[in-house]
Amino acid sequence: MDDNVFKCDFLIIGGGIAGLSAAIEASHHGKVILLTKGKTGETATEYAQGGIAAAIDEQKDSPLFHMQDTIDVGAGLSDEAAVNVLVTDGVKRVHELIKMGVRFDKIGDVYELALEGAHSHRRILHAGDATGSEIERGLAARLLKENLVDVRNFIYGKDLILKKGRCIGAEAIDIDNNKNLLFLARATMLATGGLGQVYLHNTNPSFATGDGIAMAYRAGAEITDMEFVQFHPTTLFIHGVVETRFLISEAVRGEGAILENINGERFMPRYHLLKELAPRDIVSRSILEEMRRTGSDHVYLNLAPIGADKIKHRFPKIYEECLKYKIDITRDKVPVTPAAHYFMGGVKIDTNGRTNIAGLYAAGEVSSAGIHGANRLASNSLLDGLVFGYRAATDSISYSTSTEIDKAISESRLKPLKQVPSRLKYEEIKNMKEKLKTLMWEKVGIIRKGSDLKHAITELARMSKKINYMPDNKYELELKNMLTVSLLISQAALARKESRGAHYRTDFPMQDDIHWRRHQVFKKRKLFFLP
Repeated sequence: MDDNVFKCDFLIIGGGIAGLSAAIEASHHGKVILLTKGKTGETATEYAQGGIAAAIDEQKDSPLFHMQDTIDVGAGLSDEAAVNVLVTDGVKRVHELIKMGVRFDKIGDVYELALEGAHSHRRILHAGDATGSEIERGLAARLLKENLVDVRNFIYGKDLILKKGRCIGAEAIDIDNNKNLLFLARATMLATGGLGQVYLHNTNPSFATGDGIAMAYRAGAEITDMEFVQFHPTTLFIHGVVETRFLISEAVRGEGAILENINGERFMPRYHLLKELAPRDIVSRSILEEMRRTGSDHVYLNLAPIGADKIKHRFPKIYEECLKYKIDITRDKVPVTPAAHYFMGGVKIDTNGRTNIAGLYAAGEVSSAGIHGANRLASNSLLDGLVFGYRAATDSISYSTSTEIDKAISESRLKPLKQVPSRLKYEEIKNMKEKLKTLMWEKVGIIRKGSDLKHAITELARMSKKINYMPDNKYELELKNMLTVSLLISQAALARKESRGAHYRTDFPMQDDIHWRRHQVFKKRKLFFLP
């Protein structure tokens, strides 16, 4: 076999919580290759501060309460069966994390459970304000200990390989050596994370460019709920810092911090009964309205109600980061603004992580089982990746026993690998990315309207014509993927003529359950609706 072609039983593209969870389970049943675009640990999971939601307090909480909170925030579009799987399996998976050695905060022998926006009970397990990093450490330690997974860093998934309607692997780019590689697999899973980098202001790592969604779309997978992008209300606002912004966790508000405008007035009680703990879409829009009303480019988060000692103990990472900008959160108010944070839509999956393409699975932020609906409940994202990464691996183990897969792989006549020089100069790519990100922020952001969305679609389509080929280098491929998912977001937002959850249109400001309590699904330029 060509030294650029590799075979395995399970190919996992992405190394966050979903990919690692899947890899651990699949590794006991066959050879696993896990590809990461960067180095191990560079994922959105690492950035997660607040915690992971699970109803582990059997005396005061239950999965039923967690399920109801999730559905309430989802604004009528959460799939109840999928949510039930999330909250019930979630308790089991979290206990497994604890057995692996993940160190969640305790008070004595009892886990210190936090409260976050729109949760009816304290159920957020956390490790200071670096929960994602601690979970990723625990999962990675398990992988290293068992030494059963072939982890390959700086390998960028390019396109899926299909044969007779089945996914049998993926083509990828070796970033360090600038060459193409082929990975053939009995089952392939996308765990590539989100797409926040298509927005000028965001909280995501630099590699969150929608790669998995774009790959799946090109392969003919169904893509759903593209209009639902969640903007986190409170990110650190520093003049001159434009792109990736430091997140000020929702847990800060859960512990008592309040939002004030530049005049020192608390404003959230005017907008929602839950005040600072209202759903994220409401808090984000309220902040924008206060900024407009007071002529400011930010508001303030006041942590004084929490107390200095608790702030340093509970939020050490936030405390240290703010000190870099001479902001002492134990006594200073923190300037904050909303930024793109999480994507509710993605590759459409069932509760076992299956897509509409045989042999192709997805889990985590790249996917959508309909759990989050139109708006995600705080701290459900890590749980989503953990639960559905495991379930996708379990189902792929059964799928991989089919003899039809061997036949499809053996009969494959793969195109010869070739190097294609970059057609766009680096500066041109950089400028196009900046234009795309600004366009998405200004025209397809927190508050939308039809004329802006049409303008965005026209500009994005024009930009896409410059890269209407399949690139063979990271920079062009990222740009192509960003354009693909940006067009899908814009088209879905234009088509949904109502306001629901994270999707808000000034020209259709009301929620329309008669016509729009349904999901939009894209597949190779075709748009159809699911009830």
